[in-house]
Amino acid sequence: MVEEFARHGHMALILGGSSGLGLAAAKKLATHGMGICIVHRNSRSEMQEIEMSFKEIEDTGIPFLAFNTDASNAEKRMDVLKKLQAYKGRFRCLLHSIAKGSLKAMNAAAESHLTTDDFRITMEHMAYNLYDWTRGLHQEGLFAADARVLAFTSEGSRKAWTHYGAVATAKAALEAIVRNIALEFASSGIRANCIQAGITPTASMKKIPGSEVLEQYTQKRNPFGRLTRPEDVAGVVYLLCKDEAAWINGNIIPVDGGEHIC
Repeated sequence: MVEEFARHGHMALILGGSSGLGLAAAKKLATHGMGICIVHRNSRSEMQEIEMSFKEIEDTGIPFLAFNTDASNAEKRMDVLKKLQAYKGRFRCLLHSIAKGSLKAMNAAAESHLTTDDFRITMEHMAYNLYDWTRGLHQEGLFAADARVLAFTSEGSRKAWTHYGAVATAKAALEAIVRNIALEFASSGIRANCIQAGITPTASMKKIPGSEVLEQYTQKRNPFGRLTRPEDVAGVVYLLCKDEAAWINGNIIPVDGGEHIC
């Protein structure tokens, strides 16, 4: 494998990189020589399997760091950024892959319905903190000269799915934040784009009530007759980090085998 990012010492900071799309992207970038820093939030019982995945990344020989902390906490965010000072000017990629949001239905029993607090917490984790991290890396001088801010969105940002109201709202806000990052940070050499992944059977997807029905429908709908795989999405993260992708900015890029056109 050509270690194209290693010669510049490029790094990627992945928010929510211990599973799913974020972990797949970390593995892909590492095989191309990009150093990896993962910020994740997991319990002790989950860490045994996660550490095995992290070891796979370390075994590629790239610089690797992981912080098990709350990415939405301002004090903890600053603590991580201070610990990354040795990598100043090297972060080619900031990838937002946090999937922490409420999956309550709006029209449900009084004790279990979606509340405005559920919206707020979901927005903080799945939208607002991308801006906080982007601004933080920029202020600390951690971004490389030609940096890429990437975030995962979904078709649910524009389509209504039961139980997805809070997450859909956060995804729509995330897309708006990315567009403005693309506009307002361009003068600092930062490109920003959203990747709209197709229906992907990750652990986060499985938590959505009725996800199995959505998966069955998607297999029939998709031109290729299958679901999106984490590796499909990771490949596009890699492509967007390459020099040749420098003129792609402010876009929502579907990575779904054409699912969105059907």
